[in-house]
Amino acid sequence: MIEQLQAIVGAANVLTGADRARWAKEWTGYFPSDPIAVVRPGSIAEVAAIVLLANDTGTPVVPVSGNTGLAGGAQANGAIALSLDRMNRIRDVRADARIAIVEAGVVLSDLHKAVEDRGLIFPLTFGARGSAMIGGVLSTNAGGSNVLRYGNTRDLVLGVEAVLPNGEVANLMSELHKDNSGYNLKHLLIGAEGTLGIITGAVLKLMPKPRAYATAMVAVPGLDQALELLNRLQEATGGAVEAFEYMPRNYVEAHLRLSPDNRPPFDAMHDINIMVEVGATAPRDSEPGPDGRVPVVAHLEQTLADMFEKGLLLDAVVAQNEAQRQAMWQRREAAAEIVLGAGRPVSNNDIAVPLDKVAEFLDRMGTRLAALDPGAEPILVAHLGDGNVHYAVWLSREDAPLKDAVTEAVEDEVLRLGGSFSAEHGIGQWKLSSMARRKDKVALAAMRAIKRALDPNGIMNPGKVLPPAN
Repeated sequence: MIEQLQAIVGAANVLTGADRARWAKEWTGYFPSDPIAVVRPGSIAEVAAIVLLANDTGTPVVPVSGNTGLAGGAQANGAIALSLDRMNRIRDVRADARIAIVEAGVVLSDLHKAVEDRGLIFPLTFGARGSAMIGGVLSTNAGGSNVLRYGNTRDLVLGVEAVLPNGEVANLMSELHKDNSGYNLKHLLIGAEGTLGIITGAVLKLMPKPRAYATAMVAVPGLDQALELLNRLQEATGGAVEAFEYMPRNYVEAHLRLSPDNRPPFDAMHDINIMVEVGATAPRDSEPGPDGRVPVVAHLEQTLADMFEKGLLLDAVVAQNEAQRQAMWQRREAAAEIVLGAGRPVSNNDIAVPLDKVAEFLDRMGTRLAALDPGAEPILVAHLGDGNVHYAVWLSREDAPLKDAVTEAVEDEVLRLGGSFSAEHGIGQWKLSSMARRKDKVALAAMRAIKRALDPNGIMNPGKVLPPAN
């Protein structure tokens, strides 16, 4: 097997033994890998040859990107770990059409830099953008902090290129915004976590780069007032709110413990802290007026002042420069380090509920958690603008049955409110039990039928996404 792989990609690109170390441990440390080899193809033809070999020999193949996943989707024990990091070309950027054509190994932050000087952005962003790759981003249908304005990954992709489990290449690299020619296979591959094929390239949508940002930390009495603020800002700015992030008091306190050199968001501590950012693309909203004020910032400040006068807002700090803006973003993007770096037993949940049900979910879970583990502490952060709550719980002890009980309680309350137990991190292995317990049985059966049809030998990232059939 090793010799055959070397014949396809060259000996230097088939890594064994200690050379696999970089790919053997994903970010959380929960899912270490022991692959047969890490194989680094440099072209789609090489990917196709590797997959064909794997299919003929019944060898599992696991795609690995930046290894920044949180659900164990890239664990590759006894498998070929397929890294597309050498396939990292930005093939084309067409500013007039506002598209970028890229290979799967392009690092997200590199794409950001490549289009920025053309006055454009690829708006998907999150804390791991410096290592996450486009293939992994598409395979997990990543979300991030700007979903409120721009949508999930699926909303930002026009076409994909993928190698199917039989080694054939599916060229779905459409540049069209409208195409009703049959089943949307692109959307089937996006979010499939490599279980249906290997995404090797994509046509991505680009957006105008905001000419100015208005960013603030805001403290409100309750989440109802936070949603009122969001709605008012959306009306005042024509839907230009890009981020609306909720951080409770204990999250802010944990961030200060993690980074003692950072300042708290306000002079006094508050229970409900919101980071809001509005992006302005039109000159009328972004160019300073005669008084030197930037209109989008003035809109934000006026909205905050109106709410303060009505008692709907407790405190607010508007960023006056880029350094202050980045400090606000750093606080929000430290979430993974805060939750998983504390060294405490944790139940980590990534859920979504309707926007007006977030407060009810938190209240109900507070009651459930007190009964299950009185010493537990929720440590959460939320994309409040789209209803996605990263509801982690620091448990009082390392106890597998307790962790399962907390997870099931979260699922109970989420589904009662019409939500989902998985919002943006994917299923991987972490949520296989949730899929088995909670996913509609007819939907699961349909997914398994699709998997069998495309991957009858079960070689593509086995043991992920779909729980075993009973």
